[in-house]
Amino acid sequence: MGRAATAVAVLVILIGTGCASASQPGGTTAAVPSGDWLRFNYDAQRSGVGPSDTGISARNVGQLQTRVVHLDGAVDSSAVELHGIRVNGRSRDVAIVTTTSGHTIAIDPGTGARLWEFSGGGSTITTASPIADPNRRYVYATSPDGRIHKLALSSGREIRSGKWPVRATFDASREKLAGSLNISGRYLISVTGGYFGDAPPYQGHVLTIDRASGHIAHVWNSLCSNRHNLINPPGSCPASDSAIWARAGAVVEPGSGRLLVVTGNGPFNGSTDWGDSVLELTPSASRLLHNWTPTDQAQLNASDTDLGSTAPALLPSYHRYRLAVQGGKDGQLHLLNLNRLNGTQGGAGPRLGGELQDIGAPGGSEVFTAPAVWTRSGRTLVFVATGSGTGAYALTGGRTPRLRLVWQNGSGGTSPVVAGGLLYVYDPGGSLKIYEPGSGRLLRSLDAASGHWSSPIAVGGRVLLPTGGSTSDDASSSQLFIYHLPGR
Repeated sequence: MGRAATAVAVLVILIGTGCASASQPGGTTAAVPSGDWLRFNYDAQRSGVGPSDTGISARNVGQLQTRVVHLDGAVDSSAVELHGIRVNGRSRDVAIVTTTSGHTIAIDPGTGARLWEFSGGGSTITTASPIADPNRRYVYATSPDGRIHKLALSSGREIRSGKWPVRATFDASREKLAGSLNISGRYLISVTGGYFGDAPPYQGHVLTIDRASGHIAHVWNSLCSNRHNLINPPGSCPASDSAIWARAGAVVEPGSGRLLVVTGNGPFNGSTDWGDSVLELTPSASRLLHNWTPTDQAQLNASDTDLGSTAPALLPSYHRYRLAVQGGKDGQLHLLNLNRLNGTQGGAGPRLGGELQDIGAPGGSEVFTAPAVWTRSGRTLVFVATGSGTGAYALTGGRTPRLRLVWQNGSGGTSPVVAGGLLYVYDPGGSLKIYEPGSGRLLRSLDAASGHWSSPIAVGGRVLLPTGGSTSDDASSSQLFIYHLPGR
């Protein structure tokens, strides 16, 4: 078990807890459903769409009150939450965050009390969100030393059987665990990137890890992709960079289980080096199937305009198309057909271009966030937030799919999420915005602390928002904001 330090230093409670129902207008009460939010952006495909009923609605959003938990360390990611976990002899909801310094902390979101803490090693940072195992017994978390840890949800005790903990890099000083962990079938999926400043040598890696044993099943390297193990040392590959660093990490395609990742700046040759490209891999990450590489890849690489600042967002199938949206530092959203990523049905190769459409991101700004894709009553909306604004795009276009801007505003944000029919966007300047998704009408703005790339989750009558973080964060403290209905 990790050391129980002082990660939760101060607790401010603005409302009592304990009731499982919330007051409604007119004096009635409504039950608040319990639920789990197990990973970044809720599901394996990173839709950003959570439970259809959180207990929070446009009718009662004005009742949300604030509980603040002070943490020793910054959380530059999202929380996860599970209901009904037995900890210290009691069944309770458990929220889990990982700080940039590698402290994974379990908190009772109903009281703010710390339940346990695990301290990973390393002297750099990690920004990957933790992920809970579907069996609800374990949580997986990263640490700055480049390792992935398997922890008991009930106690924070580290599991050290088999190959656990797993080393995801041979040079954690240059290869960073930035993208959030994911799970597909028996595999835990991890990706690696670089640090601010891009100090070579490093490469982007995709690892699939057997959750039971901790054995690394497959490694796919974005540079020197003809090598099928972790490159040791990274300098033994003559190419450097091509980080896989988007907040979402690896995206899992529903049905097929194929993996989608996107790389940042790096060389591209269409055979072994895959810089600034969207890449579709087999479910085990054993083989590259297809790629989309923009026609201006060389210019993007030369100007530090990473395509990989965000991951692909999957859209519903549209006629004969399987669709995804890819943003980037170029301030554009690129609509892609996964059936013909580079415009052909052939495999991966040097061909450039092939997108269906390019459309400007909100404010024309760089996209560092994970879009949310919400389908309701046959209408699909893609929500994108940048430093310059938040916008919604509708999927339309007759026989040929297109994205059309529906609404936008000048309020910047991190990765948006939809839950219970509401759109939640964290403005890192210090507020949480709650919108009506279809119209963009602001329902409420809640005070928060400033931050970087943290993003909210909404489940069980509560919204959890970590704050803090920066590109090279060594902050000693941050705050977890818990906005909750009365009694939650």
